[in-house]
Amino acid sequence: MAKTLIAFFSRADENYFGGAMRYVKVGNTEIVCDIIKELIPADSFKIEMAHPYSPVYMTCIDEAKKDLRAKARPELVTTPDSIDGYDTVILAYPNYWGTMPMAVFTFLEAFDFTGKTILPICTNEGSGMGSSERDIKRACPGADVKGGLPITGSNASGSKGSLQRWLSANGIL
Repeated sequence: MAKTLIAFFSRADENYFGGAMRYVKVGNTEIVCDIIKELIPADSFKIEMAHPYSPVYMTCIDEAKKDLRAKARPELVTTPDSIDGYDTVILAYPNYWGTMPMAVFTFLEAFDFTGKTILPICTNEGSGMGSSERDIKRACPGADVKGGLPITGSNASGSKGSLQRWLSANGIL
C-alpha cells in the first residue's frame, strides 16, 4: 500500500499578511498541512532548525537572505530515520527569497528520493512557487517532482478546496 509523508517547514511568530505584519501562533504552511491531514491518511514531519530564525519578521528575512546567499544548510533539530517506506512526499514550505527555506534543502539532501513522487506546496503572499520546483528537481535527482501548488499564506485556512482539487489531480485523493 502506498504511503504518504507530509514534510513541512513552517514559521509562526511575526509574519507578513498582504501588506501588514501580524503575530501568529501557527504558521501558514502548518495550517495548510493540517488541512491535508484531514483529507488524506499521511504521516507528517515538521522540518525545524536547531537555531531558528528570529521571531521578528524583518530580522528573519535578513537571516534567511544571508543563508540563501551563503547556500547554508542549517542544522535541523532532527530528521526521520528513513523515508524508505514512503512512495509520495508532500513537501510544504513558505517562499523565502524566491525558493524554499535553506532548512528544506538540508532535509532534502539527507535522503535519496529516487523513485519517489514529490508534490510541492509553497505558501506565499504573491511570489508563487519561485524557483522552488526547479530547485527540488536539482536536489532530488531520480524523484518525480510534480507541478506544485502555490497558496496565498493569508488564505491558508481557506485553502481546502484548492488542496482537494490538487490532491485529486495528483491521484492522492
